[in-house]
Amino acid sequence: MDDRLSGVAEFVNVVESGSFAAAAAQLGVTRSAVAKVIARLEHRLNTRLLQRTTRSLNLTGEGALYYEQCKRLLTELSETEAALLASRREPTGRLRMTVPVLFGRQCVAPVMRRLIERHPLLEVEIAFNDRMADLVEDRFDIAVRMGPLPDHATLVSRQLGFNRMALCASPAYLEQHGHPTTLRDLDTHACIVYARGAHHTPWRLPGPDGQMQTYQPASRLRLDDLLSIADAAAAGAGLAWLPCWLIPSYLNAGQLTVVMGHEGVLDAQVNVLWLKTRHMPLKVRVAIDALVDEVPRLLTQA
Repeated sequence: MDDRLSGVAEFVNVVESGSFAAAAAQLGVTRSAVAKVIARLEHRLNTRLLQRTTRSLNLTGEGALYYEQCKRLLTELSETEAALLASRREPTGRLRMTVPVLFGRQCVAPVMRRLIERHPLLEVEIAFNDRMADLVEDRFDIAVRMGPLPDHATLVSRQLGFNRMALCASPAYLEQHGHPTTLRDLDTHACIVYARGAHHTPWRLPGPDGQMQTYQPASRLRLDDLLSIADAAAAGAGLAWLPCWLIPSYLNAGQLTVVMGHEGVLDAQVNVLWLKTRHMPLKVRVAIDALVDEVPRLLTQA
């Protein structure tokens, strides 16, 4: 068994109290017990640490050097233990997250800003990236994902909700071109679609019987950025199929109107993921709790 720390605390106590008797009183042991501990320490180090006389107790040169190192060691140990105890009551340290760019900006970042206001010892670092980052390799504590989840034995997930969608247009566009009420009506309207390369995302909207139907709009304006699509729709360029979390500011400003959808139109699932551990760090737990508490409301606020 490693006994290099044996006697260190007693030695520091003797030096700072000025005598074996005073140290013994503070430690709740006998003077002879303290003297034996110091003697064993000196024997192990093969050096004299204290110069004893009948009237005084002084450090030797080696003892003074050893005392400074022991004092620093005990201070660091005390600070580390205090930090560990505090972390059980208050989240501390840096939390690293990876989130989709636009959804993260609109829905995750505000939640995290409020979280660090409540927890002054917590730091949050958010990486905005639409790629599927690897939590282990990229050293992230939490990821927010849209769509299918990876099949990974080391990950745990919790559902935040669904990406609820709505068909929108500007009031000026609707006044000029009419208000569509059925999927068939959409054939005569300008549509702004989300597209990457040759892939155009189809729209899912309620049919006459209320069941979801897929509609593939023809479009002369294809963009791969949802915010640009929302801006184009607000400018009167046509109809756009947009997530409900993106459009509240446009609705409140009177720039967009919901044409159809949003009540029952669910798209991709939204989840928060983290690494499976035996003991979840408090900083991870409070972040997940904050997301679970606030994000579902943001997903349905249109």
